Amino acid sequence: MLDIRLIREKPDFVRERLAARGGGDDAKIDDVLRVDAERRQTETALQQLNAERKRSSKEIGGKKSRGEPTDELEQHVRQIGEEIADLNKKATVAEEQQNDLLLRIANLPHESVPIGKDAAANPVVRTWGEKPRLSKPADHVTLGARLNLLDMERAAKLSGSGFICFTGAGARLERALINFMIDLHTREHGYFEISPPFLVRRDCMIGTSQLPKLQADMYGLEENQIFLVPTAEVPLTNLHRDEILGVTDLPKKFVAYTPCFRREAGAAGRETRGIIRVHQFDKVELVKITTPEKSYDELESLTTNAERVLQLLGLHYRVVDLCTGDLGFAAAKSYDIEVWSPGQETFLEVSSCSNCEEFQARRMQL
Repeated sequence: MLDIRLIREKPDFVRERLAARGGGDDAKIDDVLRVDAERRQTETALQQLNAERKRSSKEIGGKKSRGEPTDELEQHVRQIGEEIADLNKKATVAEEQQNDLLLRIANLPHESVPIGKDAAANPVVRTWGEKPRLSKPADHVTLGARLNLLDMERAAKLSGSGFICFTGAGARLERALINFMIDLHTREHGYFEISPPFLVRRDCMIGTSQLPKLQADMYGLEENQIFLVPTAEVPLTNLHRDEILGVTDLPKKFVAYTPCFRREAGAAGRETRGIIRVHQFDKVELVKITTPEKSYDELESLTTNAERVLQLLGLHYRVVDLCTGDLGFAAAKSYDIEVWSPGQETFLEVSSCSNCEEFQARRMQL
């Protein structure tokens, strides 16, 4: 969530940075300012009325002590009370409107983020390793069937399309990769392991920005008051929601494995064959909570930690700097790590490393 003081004091700057993203969030700033002005006017009027009621009540007490009539003054105080009640309702409505508007506006891109409309404008920061030289590489679907690593047909029978059933060595490989990553990040990179719940409350989803914008992509239960986790980022980042952390306790570095659940409601037209885009997948997540001054250094080291996984696995990859039009909703800056897939003859994203600055912290009251 953006700071309302920043919007109030530098509206043109905020509009400019949001316009670089595309998506029209810059047009919402006028609505935020209008509602903010109404809310502040209402609160000023409330302060004045409360002060007047206090003065009048004191005057009533003085008159009664002197035996003077107070009927007219008491009637005036009752009228003030009714006005205060009405203004309190208006202030509550205005505050809710302002909060709802702010929750739907994306984060501002950092000044170092390249300007661009989509992924085609993402510059490559660096590459590692070399492309494997294979004469006729099979894709993962063909390999999976040939080596009995996965069974897409029976997964569809169990759960419908967009689900995976790993089998035999495929199941062991999935489990081994999870353990490998967690062991690497805890033993060599200093992360603290968490095994969180796989269901989270609605407030947690709002805190990390999946809601309200991406609710159509989420699996909600109990009338959308609790959700299957779309990523371990949600429970990890919300561990300290509604808390004040001491600077000496930072940075906090968490790692967790969870299955991740996403409807992918907006994924029409993307590559969906095999297991590239599915509704349930396993992921090991890294989260850091740190100070603003050190956050970009921590982003670089987090990206390096993620790259180390691929280096140890001997996989050719590249790191790209996401342009303004390709940034995620909550991110101020992001790097995507993409691995070369011989069977697809393209790079596939396997990790996204972002700095959300204070955007999520403000939503979580952290």
